[in-house]
Amino acid sequence: MLTTTLCAALSAGGLAIAMLTAYRRRFLAATRIAAVSLLPVGLAMAGLVTLGRKVGTATAHWAADLVFKPTVWMGFGVLAVAAMLYGITRLISARLPEGGGRAPAAVPGASSPAIPSGRPAAAGRRKSSADSGLSDFADVEEILKRRGI
Repeated sequence: MLTTTLCAALSAGGLAIAMLTAYRRRFLAATRIAAVSLLPVGLAMAGLVTLGRKVGTATAHWAADLVFKPTVWMGFGVLAVAAMLYGITRLISARLPEGGGRAPAAVPGASSPAIPSGRPAAAGRRKSSADSGLSDFADVEEILKRRGI
């Protein structure tokens, strides 16, 4: 009973993390997390994880349960689904281009981040920070002058 509860809690926590990952639109990682989080409950349902039983009696009970309990078969089904999900994500990630279709975070040779083409560059407005410590206030003064204050 304790084993089943612990495995169910682990699986529920893992599925919650998978849902948060999917909410962030990282579906491939979310599917992998879901596949791994299904393992504890699948092992518990199949009777492969036991606490407190002796080895000899556990084997005899498991063999009898394998034949007569549909829960054990459903546990193997959950394990098969977990393996299938993980295998599918491995196949998909192998087919994706390097980097997973995302733009790199930083260009290796760039010294500063590139300015997107949608916004104009503000090169002429700012003074260099080496000129004086009051350069931040110059921007504030400029805004106040434009507003007539």
